[in-house]
Amino acid sequence: MTNQLSSSRSTFLRSFFRMTLTIALQNLIVYGVNLADNIMIGAYSEPAMSGVALVNQIQFLLQMLVSGAGEGVVVLASRAWGRGDIGEVKRASSVGMRFGLGAAALLFAVLLLFPYQVLRLLTPEEAVISEGVRYLRIICYTYPIFAVTNILLASLRSVETVKIGFYVSLSTLVINVCLNSIFIYGRLGAPELGAVGAAIATLSSRAVELVIVILYIAKADKKLGLKLKDFASCEKTCLASYTRVSIPVMLSGGMWGIAQTVQTGILGHLGESAIGANSIAATVFSVLTVVTYGSASATAVLIGKAIGEGKDEKTLQSYANRLQLIFVGIGVATGIALFLFKDFIIGFYNITPETRELALAFMTVLSVTVVGTAYQMATLTGIVRGGGDTSFTLKNDSFFMWVIVIPSALVSAFLLDLSPVIVFACLKCDQILKCTVAVVKVNFGRWIKKV
Repeated sequence: MTNQLSSSRSTFLRSFFRMTLTIALQNLIVYGVNLADNIMIGAYSEPAMSGVALVNQIQFLLQMLVSGAGEGVVVLASRAWGRGDIGEVKRASSVGMRFGLGAAALLFAVLLLFPYQVLRLLTPEEAVISEGVRYLRIICYTYPIFAVTNILLASLRSVETVKIGFYVSLSTLVINVCLNSIFIYGRLGAPELGAVGAAIATLSSRAVELVIVILYIAKADKKLGLKLKDFASCEKTCLASYTRVSIPVMLSGGMWGIAQTVQTGILGHLGESAIGANSIAATVFSVLTVVTYGSASATAVLIGKAIGEGKDEKTLQSYANRLQLIFVGIGVATGIALFLFKDFIIGFYNITPETRELALAFMTVLSVTVVGTAYQMATLTGIVRGGGDTSFTLKNDSFFMWVIVIPSALVSAFLLDLSPVIVFACLKCDQILKCTVAVVKVNFGRWIKKV
């Protein structure tokens, strides 16, 4: 029995590392696109970089909502994949597409109609708002495209098809960087468009992304066999199951996106340098945490599949124990890398000395909190959510964000008038505090649920 458990665990971990590496490479390229935008706009002008950063925080809300819709697909479809029920995978994909597109359409309409008013909530800096509005009027058209692409990729990921995501992201990076160079700076006879040029480049690359995914599903995919007609139906039983699983995930993602936007607003009212520094730190952080997010995504799929295959609780707990140790190791390695390379990365930006000093301080804070992020985020959104307890993360995130993080940052910024670095540390403190919750939940609580 012990040998059987050890063999099962070894097979599971091999699948975990393979999926994590593939998803991490995909995420590296995805965030590499954002980093390229950030660096190329930052080299153009600091107000343009700060304006784009504000819009990207709003786009982060969309990413969280669409990711929530996609995670709902993964939780249901990965279990169906474990049972060999392809029909259920298709039905989950159909429902997830409705939720993802609905969120994208709502945000698109609001930002298209009220771009200035929304950005005005985040900062009083008129130069930053002006650049942000120019960027936003074009970038909002990428939202529906982004939603469709990512729900389709979530459907493929739920049946362990992950390499296509890497190739799609690679094409986006190449196209985006090339078009950025042309349209931001006005090369090869094109006009110099600054932030607008970056938006055109991103819209073009997102369109190509969607075309590649559709062609792959139509011509190369051998597992799902998705057709357009599969998205026309919506079975009530699947809708009920998906709603029960996905609504907490979408609410958690939406709440997290709103909270990040509020955090940006708090820093935005501390001056243009704080906005720019936060933009740099957040973008670099995203690139260096690709393995963390890859490990969480892989864990959710494989835990769901294992449950669908009928693995007992002892086996599942054995998987979880090994994964937790891996998560901590990933966090320590990421923190060291962020701390060591922060000065080198800052050298690419054309920013003021004040912004540079703040960005370095912000990244120093992140090099510590990322250890907590790697453990608690992968544990809660990978193991716990993959196990079917999708509402726990919503409750946990809501408590820490609205009871601890936001109030402490508001008090530090506007009542105590503390430095932006202290405010930033308050905004990231939950990444360490949540670790205790994650340890208790996975090792002493119940995290495996029927869905």
